[in-house]
Amino acid sequence: MGTDAKGIEIVTFGCRLNTYESEVMRREAQSAGLGELDGGAIIFNTCAVTGEAVRQAKQSIRKARRENPNARIIVSGCAAQTAPQDFSAMGEVDLVLGNEEKLKAHNYRALPDFGVNDFEKVRVNDIFSVRETAGHMVDAIEGRARAFVQVQNGCDHRCTFCIIPFGRGNSRSVPMGAVVEQSRRLIENGYAEVVLSGVDMTSYGADLPGAPRLGKLVKTILKQVPEVKRLRLSSIDSIEADEDLLDAIATESRLMPHLHLSLQSGDDMILKRMKRRHLRADSIRFCEDVRKLRPDIVFGADIIAGFPTETKEMFENSLKIVEECGLTHLHVFPFSPREGTPAARMPQVKREIVKQRAARLRAAGDTAYRRHLETLVGTRQSILIEREGIGRTQDFTLATVAAGQPSEIVVATVTGHDGEKLTAASAAAQAA
Repeated sequence: MGTDAKGIEIVTFGCRLNTYESEVMRREAQSAGLGELDGGAIIFNTCAVTGEAVRQAKQSIRKARRENPNARIIVSGCAAQTAPQDFSAMGEVDLVLGNEEKLKAHNYRALPDFGVNDFEKVRVNDIFSVRETAGHMVDAIEGRARAFVQVQNGCDHRCTFCIIPFGRGNSRSVPMGAVVEQSRRLIENGYAEVVLSGVDMTSYGADLPGAPRLGKLVKTILKQVPEVKRLRLSSIDSIEADEDLLDAIATESRLMPHLHLSLQSGDDMILKRMKRRHLRADSIRFCEDVRKLRPDIVFGADIIAGFPTETKEMFENSLKIVEECGLTHLHVFPFSPREGTPAARMPQVKREIVKQRAARLRAAGDTAYRRHLETLVGTRQSILIEREGIGRTQDFTLATVAAGQPSEIVVATVTGHDGEKLTAASAAAQAA
């Protein structure tokens, strides 16, 4: 690990929104003059979804200090917002910035190098006092073939396992015009795919004049930025999907046939204890209805294994929903109690059982994914090249193809798979 040519390195953990914000942070830190510091600066944009994510961030911070003894180390992101004292107590850390503070250049100057004392490390304000989300403009997402655009931040819901509202605050939407302009700007800079991201994206628009929904935003982007070849949604809450969004899924071929669902569990009692707003039947019905609208749609989902009070029978319901919803891209999280959340005070499942259940869910996900790969053999696929020889199909399946440059879309025929990714041959390669 070392600083880049401009003296600033950004280390990003967690979600797509963090990836987007890291580019804003890079620009603001450079503007603040951190790139001119003798030892450079390393900025950590952390995640607080699980205890493991926080542990990994701290481990990376310690490693960074060992390898860069003269660098200024700044920590921000959700873990820093929710537990700033944990990071300020680390001798390796020079400055802790909250999720709002990290997006403004002047906060990066709160260092001794700029005449500030060296014992006030923390610049973290009350995230719930933030009432709007600015549409920060970025020209590129470093090292990425697809561009992320923030449309929303924060969450008004209070799921019992989740610490994120305390890291992100209440839900705020980026005005539609700013989202359209950012999408246009990134497309003009050579990106073929735009990914809309947010913390609770299907709550988009409730705080804006006229309360436009996510579906209207999607349709507006596709209409006003016709150069967008591929538009993708990050995680959505299916219970909040609006009619315009469903219509766009059915009729807009440039809206990618891949939805990642925030399911969390397949058992009704556990869903109630999580304070989720859907039941298992709602999830199954949503997947069935959307498949009728878009037969080539592929679903991913987040599922938590070993939530407090989860019995063997309750877990089996989560296992079964992989098949019942036809899930393909599964993200499995062993339950991790987060201090300050109601779930942390509930009767816990033994750790070894949590790990066993997570392993069984992952195995079910692997089986479903391999079955999906098999169905694509012999088909022609549009593949966005991410790096040399590797890309993603429209339904987000990983593929190898010996053609194209990063950010280029290649049409190829799938010839096989290795259980993890497709093997494809372009038309040019087949002709040769």
